[in-house]
Amino acid sequence: MQAVVFRQVGGPEVLEWAEVETPEAGPGQVRVSVRAAGVQPIDCAVRAGRTPDWARAPLPAVPGNEFTGVVDQVGDGVDGVAVGDEVLGFGFMNAAAEFIVVPADQVTAKPAAMPWEVAGGFSGAAQTAHIALEQIRPAYGETLLVHGAAGAVGAVAVQLALRAGARVVGTAGTANQDYLRTLGAMPVVYGPDLVDRLRGLLPGGADLVLDGAGGEALTASLALCPDRSRILTLTEHARAADLGIRTTPNLRSAARLAALAALYATGDLRFLVRRTYPMAKAADAHREVETGHGRGKVVLVR
Repeated sequence: MQAVVFRQVGGPEVLEWAEVETPEAGPGQVRVSVRAAGVQPIDCAVRAGRTPDWARAPLPAVPGNEFTGVVDQVGDGVDGVAVGDEVLGFGFMNAAAEFIVVPADQVTAKPAAMPWEVAGGFSGAAQTAHIALEQIRPAYGETLLVHGAAGAVGAVAVQLALRAGARVVGTAGTANQDYLRTLGAMPVVYGPDLVDRLRGLLPGGADLVLDGAGGEALTASLALCPDRSRILTLTEHARAADLGIRTTPNLRSAARLAALAALYATGDLRFLVRRTYPMAKAADAHREVETGHGRGKVVLVR
């Protein structure tokens, strides 16, 4: 099969569209013919060698942690998944390829109303946002501050928190202020004097924070939210323990993904794909993700 491969860590230029061995589904596994795969910041970090040892992959490696496609092979002992099923799913690595093999409990049915490109990029952002909010527990009437609110994870978090009855303030670039309003958040522009601007809008501070930006945004979070157990960062993992703030545990599951996909199918959760790239152009997709700007998700398609 063909896959996006990197044989050494480095910049996006180390990615190539190359021939690799086609995987086979073993007991308890399914093989999926991939139609689309999302590009996440963690994919770029693994490719660049910027991750802890546990998140490093033996080289050569195929990036990608979320995917959608059609089941074309089912291993022994698998029930509830059949050849021909349209699914979306998750794993660690190997999604940016013509085929991927994962445990059967890491896929769920793709709703007919969900386009392939949305399904390809949905799992990582939707599950991360859901798990993060599960950790900090927004409640009715509370104020949640979301940094990086226009990104894929941030946008899902905004919507889920609003469904819980929270008030949401979101920070983003100037170009994304109107987009945040359409999601239901009160937008604030990034940049110098962020704490002062946020205090003007939140004189009583924030009850909880989801930090998807790090740096100055995290500094602002510490100043505005007195309960550090209700601050969660998606980016500053190395500092989290010393600061007494949270990170997202690995609690992904097919059941969680299915529930979130159902919200999309009923129109209760919006999900924006800002751009798609052919898998052979994965280096360009990584370059765009590494800018750290832009709304929604970048997805590789076949």
